[in-house]
Amino acid sequence: MPLLPLQEGDPLAQPLQPLMGRGQPLQRCLEDRIEVAHEPKGGRNAGLSRLPSLVRRAHTRHVEETRTAVDGGHAPAEIPETDPDRLIARFLSDRPRATVRAYTADLEDLARFLGTSIEDAVRSLLLGPESARRRLLDFAVDLRRRGLAPATRRRRLATLRALLATAQQLGVVAWALERPTEGEVERATAERVERERSSYVFPRHPGEADRLDLQHHALREALGRNFLAPVGSLRRVLDVGTGTGQWGFELCWEHPGALVVGFDLVPGRAEHPTGYRHVRGNLLQGLPFQSDTFDLVHQRYLVSGIPLGAWPQVVAELVRVTRPGGWVELGEPTIRLQRVGTVTDHLQRMFLEMAGSLGLDTDDAVFRSVDRYLREAGLEEVTRRELELPVGEWGGRVGSFLASDIRAVSTRVCEVLQAKGALSAEEAADLIRHATLEFEERRTTWPMAITYGRKPDRGQ
Repeated sequence: MPLLPLQEGDPLAQPLQPLMGRGQPLQRCLEDRIEVAHEPKGGRNAGLSRLPSLVRRAHTRHVEETRTAVDGGHAPAEIPETDPDRLIARFLSDRPRATVRAYTADLEDLARFLGTSIEDAVRSLLLGPESARRRLLDFAVDLRRRGLAPATRRRRLATLRALLATAQQLGVVAWALERPTEGEVERATAERVERERSSYVFPRHPGEADRLDLQHHALREALGRNFLAPVGSLRRVLDVGTGTGQWGFELCWEHPGALVVGFDLVPGRAEHPTGYRHVRGNLLQGLPFQSDTFDLVHQRYLVSGIPLGAWPQVVAELVRVTRPGGWVELGEPTIRLQRVGTVTDHLQRMFLEMAGSLGLDTDDAVFRSVDRYLREAGLEEVTRRELELPVGEWGGRVGSFLASDIRAVSTRVCEVLQAKGALSAEEAADLIRHATLEFEERRTTWPMAITYGRKPDRGQ
């Protein structure tokens, strides 16, 4: 989960100045470039021949419906439209030809961005308000990074909002879509640049914070505490891949005198305990802190973000910033759930295909090796503890938390496939529903290894 480290001298970094090492330059947001629009040759009707058949059908249908009304008949009653092709046709009907051309270009551009047909692109917008807004934000980032003029970007997004407004009027959806603000697009653009330098398998998602908090609460419940390493007094703590920061917040409450630093690719929460600081940066590019700084360095659930071949150097970097006599603690699960049914196994294989394309672990190598990584990095007193965490309501609060976590992961995987037209919303919902039933029938579990080690004192 890469993030940009704060620079020495940056006002936001002042509370961390004693800890900061030589920082890396802050990534500036991409600047707009001006696109000069040219009128297509051939006049206002030029280009109609290139429009997809669905647009021509929409125009033809409008002419036929108008002719029927003029002849004394009745225009067809408006009924909820669930077929994207029919929705698009209704959206484009009763429009001037120039508007149809512009709207069609906007829909074609969305389809190009998603790598699918116009119909499947529109279908992906109908999955729900959060999914649609996320897709709209991703599309806005793409438009900005391609250097399109602000007016063109605004029109593209306005077209999609108008399409969904039509869907709402026809009863296809019951919600309205808000356009992302310029500030949101700027932040998402900067995050996208940094995320592309990482291998984190999960896209930025409004529900991702909730999912990460579920993981935290499940593990906190299972362990009965936030870490296992036998650390003495805590003055400085580093949480790598902090996510929402919940682990660090709780440490601040438990150790009021400690400074807890959360490090992650994405911005931290605006509200946090007074003893907490957030630093954005890319772990794969090194930690922007001085050596021998922290009493405890904590990292967990990054098997889905660190390429398999990078683990030894990542762990070495964690050890570098740990003070002599301090501790490093890692917590990593298996990639596959245990005791699963056929549907859950199918969902797992889809996830592993995504993970493998990013160079991530697909064979539980990290789970088996976390203690070895610590030893090879020079730590002593390395201890490993394995947990068999339940998944499903059968496992009480821990099982319920993790079942929700796994459902959220499965939903993200299915959304990617839906956007590509490889899976329908109904098929995705059916898969997740059956997998949830299998958790109870098979009493599914999720093994996890927690390992910690101490950095030798100077002179040893």
